[in-house]
Amino acid sequence: MDSFPLGRFSVARIGYGAIQLPGPGVFGPPRDRGEALAVLRRAVELGVNHIDTAQFYGPNVSNDLIREALHPYPANLALVSKVGARRDDAGGWLPIDPADYRKDIEANLRTLGVDQLAGVNLRLIDSDRPDERFDDQLSVMIAARDDGLIGGIGLSNVTREHLLHALERTEIACVQNAFSLVDRSSAPVLQECTARGIAFVPFFSLRSPFAPPNQVLGHDLVQQAAQRLGRTAAQVALAWTLSVAPNVLLIPGTSSVRHLEENLDVASIELDEDTREQLTAIAA
Repeated sequence: MDSFPLGRFSVARIGYGAIQLPGPGVFGPPRDRGEALAVLRRAVELGVNHIDTAQFYGPNVSNDLIREALHPYPANLALVSKVGARRDDAGGWLPIDPADYRKDIEANLRTLGVDQLAGVNLRLIDSDRPDERFDDQLSVMIAARDDGLIGGIGLSNVTREHLLHALERTEIACVQNAFSLVDRSSAPVLQECTARGIAFVPFFSLRSPFAPPNQVLGHDLVQQAAQRLGRTAAQVALAWTLSVAPNVLLIPGTSSVRHLEENLDVASIELDEDTREQLTAIAA
């Protein structure tokens, strides 16, 4: 499988996102703890060396499962987390003050059982442009990087303006934004990352919980391509996303070993030009 730099690591272009390990709504314990642990172990067996997680997945669920399944970790495994939110008792998402970011980075280190994370993404909530708060958030991230807690600083849910502003202050290891066949609003960010050699890590590549279901997987052109290629709709959609640019790193999430294996097999798919053009035209 092709690889791309992520901070000081070189990672396979298909990794694993731990967002589906907890219960429904990324809240509470997994439906099947044994299967969750099996997914993580199988991922590493199949060459995954980039796992995306967060302390607020669960909360306190994904990281605990990762540590139980994989610690001590392979030397080449890049563990990447994110900060910027917490959960209330009902599973709601709450923003946090920049002053609390350091505590959350340290909580990720403690629960994962590591001294340093390969990267931590600064996840923005309801921020359309750089402002004083963004600078305060960046300052905490830079200090954590300089103190050796994190290997690289990432940004999540940002605009191109955020990215350019951040680059005036520090190196950025990766950007994590929503991007899919039907949602390419982050295309300017992807283009900037590609030009600068920054890893772009799309989320919601198959489905957004905030959009009608089956927008991607149920689309006629995706279904037709899957039938023609003898693949699943998910594999076709992921293969298209992977083909968009060489710096795209996928992190599809699943709580099923079978789906994990299907997701990783996407690396073997090479879309013909006609299929790729038809899929690209979906959001035109």
